[in-house]
Amino acid sequence: MNTKHRDRVFLWMILPALAGFMLLFIVPTLMSFAYSITNWSVYNPELRIVGIKNFAQLFSDEKTMAAIGHSIKYAILITVIQNTLAILFAVLLSRKLVMSNILKSIFFLPAVLSILVVGYLFQYIMTSADYGLLNNILQFFHLPPVNWLGDNNIALYSVLATQVWQWTGWSMVIYVANLKSIDGSLYEAAEIDGADKGRMFWRITLPLLYPATSFNVLMSLIGGLKVFDAVFAMTKGGPGYATETIMTTMIREGFNSGRNAYACAFAVIFFAIVFCMTKVITWLLSRWEARIS
Repeated sequence: MNTKHRDRVFLWMILPALAGFMLLFIVPTLMSFAYSITNWSVYNPELRIVGIKNFAQLFSDEKTMAAIGHSIKYAILITVIQNTLAILFAVLLSRKLVMSNILKSIFFLPAVLSILVVGYLFQYIMTSADYGLLNNILQFFHLPPVNWLGDNNIALYSVLATQVWQWTGWSMVIYVANLKSIDGSLYEAAEIDGADKGRMFWRITLPLLYPATSFNVLMSLIGGLKVFDAVFAMTKGGPGYATETIMTTMIREGFNSGRNAYACAFAVIFFAIVFCMTKVITWLLSRWEARIS
């Protein structure tokens, strides 16, 4: 098979996936950019261009700015906490323990569950009512109950905790796979040179976990920025708007309030935030790679 014929076959093979990607992602994205500068609404048949009016309104709205802040805070916290715990568990379970394989399965199991299922489950566990599991445990130890999902100061962190519980095992499995690819002779040489476990971790293990770290950090960050399911299941964005995120606000404005153009403007801002934060993290990771290589 000559090169030209092979390239033609390859093009025909990827064409269905490429067409689907264009139809379901590229076209809606471009339409969102276009509609963001209009007054488009399902309740308003007259379509006209309004320029940056939607963006000006967005940045002057206290609720939408709070939602953006919540999403960024949530994304940063879940990225740091989830990956720190995942590396810790991966290192511990990579040792020759009797139950290491069973523990890996137990830690990974929550990632198999639906996010909505986990959200509704923890809504039941964290409820402030008498049948809430966490508050029953606190009362057993004679501690006051906590309004996990009804307190403005801790509701977002309660949602965050459920997602850390669900996805840490998923990140851990990727770190475990990376750990298995590290040459054991490096540790033997370091041990002969007198390095302790801590030094070997910082000098050998962590730098060589770069491939898994870069992937997990980016996935955690993007997943944190677009969080919706867990918030919808547990708090619906409340109490007040203490757990509102970019996605919950975008969907509420676009579907519930009928402010479709405003929601498109929010989608554009969301795209810009994800793009900028991903670029920053990619740059930091590339700097780290340059230092360890």
